[in-house]
Amino acid sequence: MSNETELVNAQLSLRPNLRVMSTWHKPLMVNVTLMTALVLVSTVGLFLDDRVLLNESIWLKPLKFGFAFAVYSATLAWLLTKLKKAKRFGWWFGLMFAVFGITDVAVIALAASQGTFSHFAEGDSMVNQIVQTVFQYGVPPLLISNLVIGILVLVQRTGDRALSWALRAGLLLSTAGMAVAFALIPASYAGERTVTDANGDKVAMSVGHGIGDPDGTGMPLTNWSSTGGDLRVPHFIGLHGIHVLLLTVLVLAVLAARVAWLRDDRVRAGLVGAVAIGYTGLFAVTTWQAARGQSLIHPDSSTLLAMAGAVLVAAAVALVTVAAGRRRAGSAKELVTAV
Repeated sequence: MSNETELVNAQLSLRPNLRVMSTWHKPLMVNVTLMTALVLVSTVGLFLDDRVLLNESIWLKPLKFGFAFAVYSATLAWLLTKLKKAKRFGWWFGLMFAVFGITDVAVIALAASQGTFSHFAEGDSMVNQIVQTVFQYGVPPLLISNLVIGILVLVQRTGDRALSWALRAGLLLSTAGMAVAFALIPASYAGERTVTDANGDKVAMSVGHGIGDPDGTGMPLTNWSSTGGDLRVPHFIGLHGIHVLLLTVLVLAVLAARVAWLRDDRVRAGLVGAVAIGYTGLFAVTTWQAARGQSLIHPDSSTLLAMAGAVLVAAAVALVTVAAGRRRAGSAKELVTAV
């Protein structure tokens, strides 16, 4: 297959329309529909309900989870159509992700509607018992199903080189993003404490999303901790790595229509690899930063040095890739001219 044909196929594969989307994994698309509805309901709640938990509206968490699951489930629904082998096997794990994703987010919305915590609470109320039981049995299947789908993508080619590498690296990053939240929870232990929910009731907790300040908030928009580390930072960065890499593939495919040396899929794959290296560095550094109890917006010299190292390595890979691509394009043009 020629580079031009692969480029056209890559562009078409990243341009969803209603007819094509109707072929996507249906249980995951049901998930997307329900999560979109939750986002709309939560948005209304932000304006009509003035109850707050840890300095943020009770509806902000279900809004964020609804949005994240809608985007990620749509990505998986599309990705499963790209599998050339074990498609039925992948379908069942897509179903697993859809079912447990809906269940887990549903109890988050339930807790929010009751004005209480969904994560880390140790109370014996009926709502909390339901939430924690669902999390105990519902979160691991999300990680397992995502990991299995990632393995299926790793062992087969699902597009041109650039798209295949974006999907492989992106799914590994998303799986790591899910796992890192579990890994960092013990670091947030700050002893038994009580916090007040939106109803004025005291709720017992021993861990939280913050490290150094377990209930820290304060960052604009995200409300991540501005006074300590926050496990939500690397969790978010890892989970959405696949979307950054897919966007990179799309941008490169569009630019290739004007830039001759980008039509070589080896060049686009190399640039996707450079972005993946830089993004993985960002994920690793923010994980290390959070584990040390350091806020994202207050990096020390060690954090900045590590980040600079990741950027330099990614830039070096990108420069080598571009130089090689331009050289091959120049050689091909000279050959055509000579002929």
